[in-house]
Amino acid sequence: MILDLHTHSIKSDDGRAKVENYCQWIRTRDLPIDGFVLTEHRQFDGESDYSALGRKHGLTILKGSEVETEYGHVLVFGVTDALLGAFDFTSTHLALADVIAACNLHGAVAAPCHPGRRRVGMSAHLEEFGVPPGVRIVEIYNGGSRGEEDEIAQAMAAKYNYKGFGGSDSHIVSHVARCATRFAGPLANEGELAEALRAEEFEAVKF
Repeated sequence: MILDLHTHSIKSDDGRAKVENYCQWIRTRDLPIDGFVLTEHRQFDGESDYSALGRKHGLTILKGSEVETEYGHVLVFGVTDALLGAFDFTSTHLALADVIAACNLHGAVAAPCHPGRRRVGMSAHLEEFGVPPGVRIVEIYNGGSRGEEDEIAQAMAAKYNYKGFGGSDSHIVSHVARCATRFAGPLANEGELAEALRAEEFEAVKF
């Protein structure tokens, strides 16, 4: 199963894509993914139900979040009600250690995204803060990367033995599925996604 693990809809402050338009774009252009994860900025969209839309288009639509820490932006997969109460998703000054600890406690996964990017990527903060304990997976293919950002992320992953995943980081419909992640088997919900990520049963792909 191939999922784009990093997408944004109009629910994000800088997103311009409607979820249904993502589905239509994927199907009309026969893009090689089976679904996508909506990782809205500084929030978890617990209100929207995309199950009917997913069935209509034959796609798996899951939800996560993108939060902000001293090490840059971090994707959170497997969000539960308990996790929502563990830290403030809206904060722009979260401690990565606290996010990782909360995710581990509640069966979720915290994964630094676009880590090769200046200011909002993990690699930009290693000299100041050191290597953060608890990180196991990072995004090595990001559809919005420029220059050598992905190469920096890949080098960091190799140096610290992190498993790499991929996501488009799409904010507009035409950018979806630039990068994705291939899993060993089908995933039906956020809990199964988090479990597969913890088991590291995946590989990053770039189209």
